[in-house]
Amino acid sequence: MPASRRAHNTLPNSLGELELKVMELVWSAPGSDARRLTEQLSIDAPCRLTTVQATLERLVRKQCLEREKKGHAYQYFPKKSRSELLGSMLKDVIHLLHDGQANTILSSFVNVAARLEDDALDELEKLIQRKRQEKKNGGKRND
Repeated sequence: MPASRRAHNTLPNSLGELELKVMELVWSAPGSDARRLTEQLSIDAPCRLTTVQATLERLVRKQCLEREKKGHAYQYFPKKSRSELLGSMLKDVIHLLHDGQANTILSSFVNVAARLEDDALDELEKLIQRKRQEKKNGGKRND
């Protein structure tokens, strides 16, 4: 493994289990405050308000969430969409494991898509065609 990858053997955009659960809740209910999120999280397992507040602060620092003060509490909103977060996490994994061959990455995506759902390969093909069309149009989408 090259020294540059070995020296940075971490995934900067990775999120812990609680962080991911909080992101799921904020994506589904933007504008939630820490108390509401704590109540939602406590349905599955006991969760303390201070733990949720610390998690929210980390997600703000990681630029996954943004917050607005309303009264005495902050309301939290997603700064990254699910797709953007997934993309940044995949980028980190690719950077960590990439061997310099584009084919390695591409074949991995195709293999994962083939295992996901019956129509995932068709969807991947549509996305490729859409991206090719965008490139032809100078980066502009045709929606």
